[in-house]
Amino acid sequence: MPLSPLPDSVNARKRYKRLKRQTGQAIADFSMIADGDRVMVCMSGGKDSHVLLDLLLDLQQRAPVRFELVAVNMDQKQPGFPEHVLPDYFRERGVDWHIIEQDTYSTVVSVVPEGKTMCGLCSRLRRGALYSWAAENGVTKIALGHHRDDIIETFFLNLFHGGKLKAMPPKLRSDDGRNVVIRPLAYCSEADIAKYAAERGFPIIPCNLCGSQENLQRQNIKAMLAEWERAHPGRKETIFAALQHVAPSQLADRALFDFDALAGAAAQATTSADNDAAPVPMPTAAPLHWHPRSAGGG
Repeated sequence: MPLSPLPDSVNARKRYKRLKRQTGQAIADFSMIADGDRVMVCMSGGKDSHVLLDLLLDLQQRAPVRFELVAVNMDQKQPGFPEHVLPDYFRERGVDWHIIEQDTYSTVVSVVPEGKTMCGLCSRLRRGALYSWAAENGVTKIALGHHRDDIIETFFLNLFHGGKLKAMPPKLRSDDGRNVVIRPLAYCSEADIAKYAAERGFPIIPCNLCGSQENLQRQNIKAMLAEWERAHPGRKETIFAALQHVAPSQLADRALFDFDALAGAAAQATTSADNDAAPVPMPTAAPLHWHPRSAGGG
């Protein structure tokens, strides 16, 4: 089934340009992709991964560096999984692809008690298989479809339920040290992604084939943020900006900031001029411009 053309409307064009610009900007800001990289795009078949692949295919044609893309899906043998959908789509787009077949569904069903959500164990097993395939097949970066809303929701989940100031970084090295994970959609809103996916008619595969519901706590956080956004438009942007401007000395983490060193600070100060002197900025290299210069509005 061919993709639908982008609607000829001002809003649709602005949305597409905004998504491209934000994706390119995130890649540049966090040095996500370098010359010669082989980037594995993890394809669940949901809206986020479809939009991620689509934008990376576009940026690949105009990027300041050369890189490869390989789309990888994991067939976990869930009952009713339409295993032909993604291979047909990959062939249509002309992208390099691979399907990992591993029956993690049976494992999850046998371990998780009936009525409990399967998402946590399911995602860990899936992540392990994908990371192993990447390490064995020359992949240098693993691209995930997490967006700005995912990052904010994860921050509040950790704050409310984990007792940590922690979210999803746009770029990180995996726990086993073998892979670098990137999130090129880190600056993109879920609303833009959902609308663009619907406009293009991507072949979406729902994540409810196993009968398990998405984590209830995340849904509660999503509802809370939606209510905040209705009452105070722009609050999500403010929260995300806060995650980019952390002041360790204004928190209470003794491992992050040396509070002991403040004991003799007053005695060591010589003049107010010394205290007020502005730090000399260090020169930095000019960033590569990943976002299309002709992107325009939005």
